[in-house]
Amino acid sequence: MIYNIEFETLPREAIEAIQLRRLKDTIERVYATVPFYRRKFDEAGVRPQDLKTLKELTILPFTTKQDLRDNYPYGMFAVPMDNVVRIHASSGTTGQATVVGYTARDITMWSELIARALAAGGATRGDIIHNAYGYGLFTGGLGIHYGAERLGASVIPISGGNTKRQVQIMRDFGPTILTCTPSYALHLAEVAAQAGIDFSTLHFKSGIFGAEPWSEEMRAEIERKLHLNAIDIYGLSEVLGPGVSSECIEAKKGLHIAEDHFIAEIIDPKTGEVLPYGERGELVFTSITKEAFPVIRYRTRDITSLNPEPCICGRTHVRMNKVSGRSDDMLIIRGVNVFPSQIESVLMEIEEVEPHYQLVIDRVDNLDTLTVMVEVGEAAFCDEVRGLQGIERKIAKNIKEFLGVSATVKLAEPRSIARSEGKAQRIIDRRKI
Repeated sequence: MIYNIEFETLPREAIEAIQLRRLKDTIERVYATVPFYRRKFDEAGVRPQDLKTLKELTILPFTTKQDLRDNYPYGMFAVPMDNVVRIHASSGTTGQATVVGYTARDITMWSELIARALAAGGATRGDIIHNAYGYGLFTGGLGIHYGAERLGASVIPISGGNTKRQVQIMRDFGPTILTCTPSYALHLAEVAAQAGIDFSTLHFKSGIFGAEPWSEEMRAEIERKLHLNAIDIYGLSEVLGPGVSSECIEAKKGLHIAEDHFIAEIIDPKTGEVLPYGERGELVFTSITKEAFPVIRYRTRDITSLNPEPCICGRTHVRMNKVSGRSDDMLIIRGVNVFPSQIESVLMEIEEVEPHYQLVIDRVDNLDTLTVMVEVGEAAFCDEVRGLQGIERKIAKNIKEFLGVSATVKLAEPRSIARSEGKAQRIIDRRKI
């Protein structure tokens, strides 16, 4: 189902006309109301009236997460605080938190985009949505909640945590759409199995999963264990929250970007050069309808590529491929660039292991070391030691062959790696860099 057929199926020329008009309005507004942008534009020798075509977007300077931190908490807001009805913030686990604001109109727009995403994933007014994204300062829970209500569906605002009770509610309340992080979805399946509940006996038809990169192999694992269609949704609080882009259930080949609200670019993360469609690089977004917290050429650090071809579902907006990693959490192991999602893809091809793992990076005698800790399945764990050693050697061999980096593999007992109720902590970097 297409939620907003008028805008989601616009021809390319119409999309670009809307983008240019809204971009010009946004540039003029941030120059007048946000001192940071006025200073950045002045330093670059750019005035709002200089931008006459979409291609000239490249004359504008980038915005980075550090810029948001430097203007903490409200320095990037483009409206007075009495117009701000909602404040969200990042966790700040890697530094100063970033704070974002929303006007009432922003909330309405956001709800519309989430409704689009849910509809693309198979949700309708008749569905019950089990929303296990975290509520609070994190944008996931409330973002999905408002969008589900906009769609007209019923919402169970369960949030994260208390997993055993979540499984019980899934059985008793009969939800049909699951929304959470992909790693938490697998944790739910695991807890359900321990409670003797088979997901195939539940009523789920789709799961809308996001907030962390996940591979096609993990999608297959989720679909096998949870007996539903696993759909990817993308967003980040600095740009809006979830709903910036999402997959459709018909194709599951790229996430449709809401181009009437955002302009997407792919750049070389080292040079900043804009790359053509199809080439992998860093994703950059400019918001063109946000009132309280617009961002201009915001560097997301997410690595992906763009596909302009219309989709079989009928939507015409550019699609982004699944995020394969981040330019700032890319692991460099003895000169080899490795993304955690690449290692995940290797692990998911080994049937004896579970989709729960951690990557431990250390430095020994001035050399980087990579240890892959991954849980083994119950059946394999009961095998003799020689069999387990064979699995370790097989994984290490595959990582070396496919990624070109040597790794020590350590198999862990079932359920021994700490579970996350939000984003999974995949990387432990002990190097003093």
